[in-house]
Amino acid sequence: MTTSPAGTPETVTRVAVTPAAAALLRQLVQQHGPLMFHQSGGCCDGSSPMCYPAGTFLTGSADLHLGDLDITDPDAPEASAQPPADGPRPDRVPVWISKEQYRVWGHTHLTIDVVPGRGAGFSVESPTGQRFLLRSRLFTPHERAALG
Repeated sequence: MTTSPAGTPETVTRVAVTPAAAALLRQLVQQHGPLMFHQSGGCCDGSSPMCYPAGTFLTGSADLHLGDLDITDPDAPEASAQPPADGPRPDRVPVWISKEQYRVWGHTHLTIDVVPGRGAGFSVESPTGQRFLLRSRLFTPHERAALG
């Protein structure tokens, strides 16, 4: 936890999601259950973040967990149900990246967005007419220090 210039606590993350992408992810969770992203790099669709039903893409020692996207609808009434004690949460989407790709992008903050177009390969958004897109920006000196 760090402090913003205004003096309020803020958490520095390596990955975020736009409101539009979070809305699409909430729709996809209704169809497919909990989801996950993997960013592998490489040619063809390898440069697009791939979205899979949780557990259908196996991560391993060659992958790094960047963080979890919070896709909770800010306009929805607060849910009274407790999240599952074990297993994936439908309101959180873990994001994984290959360690090789992380060596290239480790100095950047990544944001998952959505744009019109055909989704990549086996990514679950393919039939929706939209595709996920990764946007990046350099970490600020403050963020780099907070991440260590």
